[in-house]
Amino acid sequence: MAVSRLVRAELARHDWGRLRCGCGRSGAHLPGTFETILEAAEPREALGARLDNHLEISGNLFEVAVPAVEVILAALAGPLPDFARVELLDVLAVLVSGDSYAGQPADLGEHCRLKARNGLWTILQVGYEHEAEAVRDILWVVDPDQPRGGYHAMGLAKRIKRSRR
Repeated sequence: MAVSRLVRAELARHDWGRLRCGCGRSGAHLPGTFETILEAAEPREALGARLDNHLEISGNLFEVAVPAVEVILAALAGPLPDFARVELLDVLAVLVSGDSYAGQPADLGEHCRLKARNGLWTILQVGYEHEAEAVRDILWVVDPDQPRGGYHAMGLAKRIKRSRR
């Protein structure tokens, strides 16, 4: 699958080389990792392209996490193979639930949640069309607007219930 222009623009918009990565290097290698995941037509084509231990380690976030949320949202806005969508949602769930790694800026978790909240309609669309359970879990973390969040959580729960029948 081709990487969308929107994702390429988000990848280009950030100076990844100036951001600290969980692997101990700069984040300069992360655009290539995203591209490998998004270009893969099936999971085996993305083997070795991992975001964990780069964006975060055990939920402890690094600087690269914040722009990664924006790249993930850009990717979720377009068509994706199921495995890539699930992988990106899993990563997004960890990022919005995380907190800063020692020595990193103190508010990385809040920045990730804010970025995700700004992309809430994209996240909800993915939930209603594809991955209701993963999106419901993300929704509880990023949406402080309880009437809206509660309403959509109920709608997603109905979709989950129907899919389990």
